[in-house]
Amino acid sequence: MNKGHEEDENSLSLSKFESMLKTNKVFFFDSEEFEDIILHYIDTGRMNLAKKALKLGLEQHPKSTGLRLVQVEMLVFEDKLEQAEKLLNEIYAIEPTNEEVFVQRANICSKRDQHDQAIENLRLALKYTDDEGDIYSMIGMEYLFMDNFELAKENFIKCLEQDEEDYSALYNVVYCFDFLDQNEEAIKYLDQFIDKNPFSEVAWHQLGRQYYALKNYEKAVWAFDYACLIDEDFLGAHLEKAKSLEKLGRYEEAIACYQVTMELDDPTSFALLRTGKCHEKLGNKEQALIFYLKTIHEDPLLDKAWMALTDFYIRQKNYQKALHYVNKALGIDNENALYWRRYANISQFLNFYEEAEVGYRKAHEFGDNELDNFLCWSDVLYVLGENPAAIEILKKATSLYPDEAEIEYRLIGLHLTNNEEEIALALLHHALTHHFDKKYILHDMFPFIWEEKIIQNTLKNYNL
Repeated sequence: MNKGHEEDENSLSLSKFESMLKTNKVFFFDSEEFEDIILHYIDTGRMNLAKKALKLGLEQHPKSTGLRLVQVEMLVFEDKLEQAEKLLNEIYAIEPTNEEVFVQRANICSKRDQHDQAIENLRLALKYTDDEGDIYSMIGMEYLFMDNFELAKENFIKCLEQDEEDYSALYNVVYCFDFLDQNEEAIKYLDQFIDKNPFSEVAWHQLGRQYYALKNYEKAVWAFDYACLIDEDFLGAHLEKAKSLEKLGRYEEAIACYQVTMELDDPTSFALLRTGKCHEKLGNKEQALIFYLKTIHEDPLLDKAWMALTDFYIRQKNYQKALHYVNKALGIDNENALYWRRYANISQFLNFYEEAEVGYRKAHEFGDNELDNFLCWSDVLYVLGENPAAIEILKKATSLYPDEAEIEYRLIGLHLTNNEEEIALALLHHALTHHFDKKYILHDMFPFIWEEKIIQNTLKNYNL
């Protein structure tokens, strides 16, 4: 029986069954029809109808092993494991070689987190099944639950050897390769798979993803091209191809690919945002802005879109608008160190020093330990006249960046501003010994200190 005919038969059985429920008439169904009806309702989440069908099915076919196994499946689904186990034992006594008995025992073990026992039962099922592919796939899933990715991969590969069209297993194989950081091995496997299945768009797509992970963007585009040729409506392949083209700096081609994704389905915020980025790279500022605004219209909670607008206006030196948009991003994610740093930078450009200090402090609190953040933070505190606080920040930075000229020359200026000559001179001698060529930092940051006699006299000694 072909697949289309089977679907028609199932549809007729469902219509007949639902008509029976409405009219209260009792129609006869064979046991397999009941199984299909029950499984359909389970798959669609209509458990009440599944239970009604099971009750009627068992009334008409009380000795049907198939229906009783479906009953076990329902009990397992509802976590009634002891009842399911008891019923399975009864079925096993009648049909000890029925593969489904072992599959359901495996499901019960899996629900109890007894994955080793589940695998044992599935291996027993292999002895009696005509569909080894499904069993190998189930074994693979059990190994995934145990975080044993090597054995999971082996079993998904065995599944594909039985059924090359099981794309779920193919995705799982690649997932295992990815988790194990085996991109080269994944490419080798996918090449072999494609040799046997040259028209598998899923395999070509996964091959492209592996090349992308290895930053071989030319090869990634090549693989995604094949996926798109085999299936012109393969949205994921067009999207990944666009990303690869973008990495190669081929922005016009990337825009065209993103456009295809928007024609195949409703525009996603990701595609709109990346299109805007590509236009900006090409110098199409007006188009870039249009797409950034479309992105936030599509997804107002996408903080990356607000940050794209922030950076766009920073590049235009329109800091007031940049501040407006970075505040929008912070309203969505106020624990993002990068956003706080950008907020601080913009505030500093606008001479909003108190706000800038808050920004640098927040960035540090949320994990920004970059040297620039410490330096800018201390510079703002210095402008605010909070020299002791600026010194403490730089001392904290020293623990992460020892013997750093940018820190040392700032500390010299700050200590001299505080009339702490002894500390400043000790630091100055060290700085001039190790970072003489960076003395301009002191000149640029503290021009009035630079002119002090104590500085000039010390410099003369090092100039000799």
